[in-house]
Amino acid sequence: MKNIALLLFSLMVLCSCKDSKEKIFPQKMPLTESVYASATVQPDSLYQAYSVVMGILDKVWVEEGDVVDKGQQILQITNTSPELNTQNAKLALQLARENYGGSAAILNGIKDEIRAATLQFKNDSINYFRQKNLWDQNIGSKVEYDNRKLAYELSQNNLTLLKQKYDRTKNELSTQLKQAENNYKTSLTNTQDFTITSKIDGTVYAIYKNPGEIVNTVEPVASVGKSDKFIVELLVDEVDIVKVVLGQKVYITLDSYGTQVFEAKVDKIYPRKDPGSQTFMVEAIFVNPPSILYPGLSGEGNIIIKKKEETLTIPKEYIINGDRVLTDDGEKEITIGLQNMELVEVLDGINEHTAIYKPEP
Repeated sequence: MKNIALLLFSLMVLCSCKDSKEKIFPQKMPLTESVYASATVQPDSLYQAYSVVMGILDKVWVEEGDVVDKGQQILQITNTSPELNTQNAKLALQLARENYGGSAAILNGIKDEIRAATLQFKNDSINYFRQKNLWDQNIGSKVEYDNRKLAYELSQNNLTLLKQKYDRTKNELSTQLKQAENNYKTSLTNTQDFTITSKIDGTVYAIYKNPGEIVNTVEPVASVGKSDKFIVELLVDEVDIVKVVLGQKVYITLDSYGTQVFEAKVDKIYPRKDPGSQTFMVEAIFVNPPSILYPGLSGEGNIIIKKKEETLTIPKEYIINGDRVLTDDGEKEITIGLQNMELVEVLDGINEHTAIYKPEP
């Protein structure tokens, strides 16, 4: 009798313990699995404008928020060095042209030397062959013959050397002329680089320098992007990135618009992981964007991975050790399918008539 009484007492305690816990029954309802991501709104084609030269910011042709056309001036930078370089390059080009083909060209002097050497060679040639004919007839002295021959060979060598000098000098001057032309064109390009223009039709969203400040080549001077097209940058955890594919729906909430939800679609997935945040960048495009958007608006995004119109679900907080629930018959193992931040799908193990209890913390 004592054992039976003890058993009845234990059952009563167990029942009273279960009655004190929160009890629910699984419910059939629609379930959507999604991937959470932090969201930031940015203009499409947003880029940072840099200067390719150093100098002082002289003029700002636009204001932040202005709409600009492709090629329109944004900033003007001044620096006297490029102007001086351009003048020096122009002078060097003029000198190179004069040396190559002008009235005082170096080649003209060599041509004069060649003409004189040609006359000398002809004269020495005549004297040599005349003396040679006489010598063949045993007329004249050997010394005179040798002197005529030496003068002939020297003038011939001199003429050959002058012709080689002419060709060599012509090539050198031609190269110098081309180099001077290239330097002058480069100096003109550097002068043009002091005006920063817009690369797209869009809006100037930021100007980072004020007139009078120093501009270098490593800091951006302005930010320009599209005026009427915005994208949503989503940071997705590396655990979830493999579930994301192009074209998936995204539901966006922005802090500026409260609880209002906007639909978007995944448009681009960047393959590089940010080592600092351990996230991947995903771009989404609004289906029906808000009427007013600004760069940097923040919010949250849920990328829809899978969706079922009706399935058996239980709250996540009722799961024990990832795959078990507490029932009237003790802990039971269940098979989990889809899941979101609050609910999980139960594929096997319990049914909608099975009472489950919330585990103690």
